Order: sequence, then C-alpha cells, then structure tokens
Amino acid sequence: MAIQPIQNMQMVLPSQFVAKTTPSDFSEVLSQAMNGLNEAQQASSQARVDLATGKTTDLHNIMIKTEEASLSMQLAIEVRNKGIEAYQEMMRMQL
Repeated sequence: MAIQPIQNMQMVLPSQFVAKTTPSDFSEVLSQAMNGLNEAQQASSQARVDLATGKTTDLHNIMIKTEEASLSMQLAIEVRNKGIEAYQEMMRMQL
C-alpha cells in the first residue's frame, strides 16, 4: 500500500489566522504581547464593573473574560520566569 503525498499545501491556513503584520524584532513582539495582556485585563475589569453597576447580568461572559485575563497573566509570568532562568543560566556559564 503506497502512501500518497499531500498536494497543494498553500490553502492550509485561512487568511483570518495569518498574522496581518510580522514584527521585525523581539521588542515589537514583546510590546504586542503586553498590549494584548493589558487589553484582556481592562476588558475583565470593565465587565466586572458593568456587573456591579447593573449594566449587564450576563455572568457567563464576565467569567470567561475574567478567566482569559487570568490565564494571560499566568502565561506572561511564566514567560518572564523562563526568561530570567535563561539569563541566570547564561550568567553561570564559564567562558
């Protein structure tokens, strides 16, 4: 039984999943990630304020926004920790 190769790989990703802009350096990637984290935190905070003031009663979406913000923060903290660990490991290297 022969395995046939996959044909026409250009159409694998829809255009909505392809990044619109490609950051050229690490500082831009980091800046975009921090902006995304900030937006998630602000959306979560605004949703909780809206619930407290009675503007919305949709607890389901508020919990989703809160968990998204929490997971984004946890990811940012873990990335920071890994960066610090890598830096410390490089500083321990002998030349």
